[in-house]
Amino acid sequence: MGEGDAFWTPSVLPHSALSALSHPPQPHFGRKMESKVSEGGLNVTLTIRLLMHGKEVGSIIGKKGETVKKMREESAARINISEGNCPERIVTITGPTDAIFKAFAMIAYKFEEDIINSMSNSPATSKPPVTLRLVVPASQCGSLIGKGGSKIKEIRESTGAQVQVAGDMLPNSTERAVTISGTPDAIIQCVKQICVVMLESPPKGATIPYRPKPASTPVIFAGGQAYTIQGQYAIPHPDLTKLHQLAMQQTPFPPLGQTNPAFPGLDASPPASTHELTIPNDLIGCIIGRQGTKINEIRQMSGAQIKIANATEGSSERQITITGTPANISLAQYLINARLTSEVTGMGAL
Repeated sequence: MGEGDAFWTPSVLPHSALSALSHPPQPHFGRKMESKVSEGGLNVTLTIRLLMHGKEVGSIIGKKGETVKKMREESAARINISEGNCPERIVTITGPTDAIFKAFAMIAYKFEEDIINSMSNSPATSKPPVTLRLVVPASQCGSLIGKGGSKIKEIRESTGAQVQVAGDMLPNSTERAVTISGTPDAIIQCVKQICVVMLESPPKGATIPYRPKPASTPVIFAGGQAYTIQGQYAIPHPDLTKLHQLAMQQTPFPPLGQTNPAFPGLDASPPASTHELTIPNDLIGCIIGRQGTKINEIRQMSGAQIKIANATEGSSERQITITGTPANISLAQYLINARLTSEVTGMGAL
């Protein structure tokens, strides 16, 4: 499971989530259900996910990562920032509730500092509020809104912060954005109250986390190399180069003695063939990926049909059937092998 993917749901509900937040030594909440012992006993551990724009993330990271390092050290919370050249990034904050609130306070005050600095260069007189966007499983949003909007109204009135729950789910996920804006103090109080609701009403069913899409960068192929265009520069892209070279090779299975360039789309109807692989059961997960994301990626990139047989009793292997043009098949095989290699080398490094 990736760093940004953790969701914490209560394994044991405290008598009162409010008392849990004011007195951290309480039952631990964790999807993994393991107990983390600290000096004061068991702690309530939460994971909160924030959605931020690139500029906001830059402000949190700071020069050479100094700001985020300071936030991690002073709050004692785990702060992870999703990878990628995406316009949006996910910032995941995990830890005991008091550590989470410290981290939130530091982020809110940092954003306020940014607003004050930007105002010194502009004629604007009224200070805009600090705004944070939480990412919350949709199954918990009903509890957050309350019957007839009663809960969200109560949170707004008692904290002075503005709270908006998005009506639609974020793309390809079962999560919604919850936007909080106000003074840093109002935001911190608001986050505390939202945490109470999330502890008292754990998510129902599986949550598909929102993953921001990378900014689409044009790709050019020149001299057998792949490059992505970033601004005015062409950046060599080794992974795409490998795929491109693989796809441009002659077909590994020439149909009936013909040889045609194995590049999808060049031949209007190259004959489809089938190839079978067997994969150990304990490695099949890295090929399927969370909620089937990896196998779908491989299908899309290769253009091949890929079927994974159900596990058979007594067998330690699973059959994978790949159907498509020779080019599609070789591309799918390459991508599957790449996944296996990264998994095995990753495991070897542990």
